[in-house]
Amino acid sequence: MNKHYDYLIVGAGLYGAVFAYEAMANGKTCLVIDKRGHIGGNIYTENREGINVHIYGAHIFHTSDKKVWDYINRFAEFNNYVNSPVARYHDELYNLPFNMNTFHGLWGVKTPKEAKEKIKEQTDKLGITEPKNLEEQALSLVGEDIYKKLIKEYTEKQWGRDCKDLPSFIIKRLPLRFTYDNNYFNDPYQGIPKGGYTQIIEKMLDGADILVNTDYFDFIKKNDGIADKTVFTGMIDEFFGFKYGPLEYRSVRFETETLDEENYQGNAVVNYTSHEVDFTRIIEHKHFEFGKQPKTIISREYSQEWHNGIEPYYPLNDDKNSALYAKYKELADKEDKVIFGGRLGNYSYFDMDKVILAAFGAVRSEFSKTTAD
Repeated sequence: MNKHYDYLIVGAGLYGAVFAYEAMANGKTCLVIDKRGHIGGNIYTENREGINVHIYGAHIFHTSDKKVWDYINRFAEFNNYVNSPVARYHDELYNLPFNMNTFHGLWGVKTPKEAKEKIKEQTDKLGITEPKNLEEQALSLVGEDIYKKLIKEYTEKQWGRDCKDLPSFIIKRLPLRFTYDNNYFNDPYQGIPKGGYTQIIEKMLDGADILVNTDYFDFIKKNDGIADKTVFTGMIDEFFGFKYGPLEYRSVRFETETLDEENYQGNAVVNYTSHEVDFTRIIEHKHFEFGKQPKTIISREYSQEWHNGIEPYYPLNDDKNSALYAKYKELADKEDKVIFGGRLGNYSYFDMDKVILAAFGAVRSEFSKTTAD
């Protein structure tokens, strides 16, 4: 390539797309590359059978920040989907988050007072005052029944470790809601874009040059100096050649299938909280947009340890990995021509609204303001 750019943006996900959109609004030129064969990162959706399939897992946009909500609504019209997952423990079904419907299903209680007394009875009996691990932390917060049926085995599948071997800070608190409200998020703004997420990224990247199926490390060997600055949303440890060793991640494997029936499970998200099955949850994609198609598409999600060649999803922010990331962060802070962003560049799990806010922060550092200001 013989064209020169102001910014090379590595990763066509939400962070990279927001930065590109804002940079172009400030008159800058951008080249966006992605190792996958499409733009959109993990929020990429693909239309199959008239259903917008969340290829890399369910993404439900929610925020308490009206500025962020107004911003994302520039690029798509959102419906009024409310996340109300169901948990299945063997043949028992419970509402999430833990609320009065959950407590009634567990114990038959009907009032908040009865539910609080039941939880207190169980936590007092255990007498855990200084939790040493995730299991003790959860037990001290909700007692044995909720822990056994809705937390223990699901968490062990998700992290691939016994709850006794996981640090307590992973569960700093557990939301207990003493109302009959199944809305998972407290945020006043939430929904799913009508027509899927990919259109949002397409609109944000309009005007940028885009290369997919392009690995940064191969590309930069042949195109060093192609841009004044780089926005890097890949793995921070990989950027520095794993100098201090690799950071640890959890990954997710998806099994997606089309079923010749209209409605498989009656809800977009059903968590499977026992070891009875290997997967953590089933997503039925049509319910995100209230679909009435004659067929349906489901995805089973299997949590697994990350290894080279598969996509890293969740950072393991335990003490060991946090200390290792701090060493890479020191290196990153010395790079005056590289901006590290996104969940992999910051080794942190971000909700989508926080991704946008983080991109805004980087934009303001570069240009003093964003189009949202």
